[in-house]
Amino acid sequence: MSNPTHVPDATFQTRVRDESIAGDNPFRWQELTSKDIFGGKKVVLFALPGAFTPTCSSNHLPRYDELFDEFKSHGVDQIICLSVNDAFVMFQWSKHLGTKNIFMLPDGNGEFTRKMGMLVEKSNLGFGMRSWRYSMLVNNMVIEKIFVEPNFADNCPTDPFQSSDADTMIAHLKGGTSSGIAKPHAFVG
Repeated sequence: MSNPTHVPDATFQTRVRDESIAGDNPFRWQELTSKDIFGGKKVVLFALPGAFTPTCSSNHLPRYDELFDEFKSHGVDQIICLSVNDAFVMFQWSKHLGTKNIFMLPDGNGEFTRKMGMLVEKSNLGFGMRSWRYSMLVNNMVIEKIFVEPNFADNCPTDPFQSSDADTMIAHLKGGTSSGIAKPHAFVG
């Protein structure tokens, strides 16, 4: 039996509400580690190229939010949306869409995405370095299943959206699909 694949260690720069801060912006910086996010929980994480982009905003994020109760019924503790964007952008995007059930995780430096082997160049769109689109089921730091979109490449002329969607992950949780990739491309220590 092979060793389980754990999520890589990374530190995320997040903003959290703090009622002790006066004014119109009652938030403070808080570092979260991979252990803080994935330790002791069953988590579905889906990663996408960017906030406010068409497929991400019209389908990818909203469908996960819509199916939140069904994910909970299958033992999922939290659903996380990750993008190589900063905390301010992720907050405003969630606010713009009215997202209620998704934890918006900014990977502004691309550290986690790089260590997952999912960081791609999207300079052909003026995006710089971004995440490839994928989703994964993580149980207490261990990646149980990952769905990576096809045609993984720098400056890919298309934005595949076939297997990292909420319905594919729900089907997996129900035992109805075995497609996808068992492990990420490559981890970087």
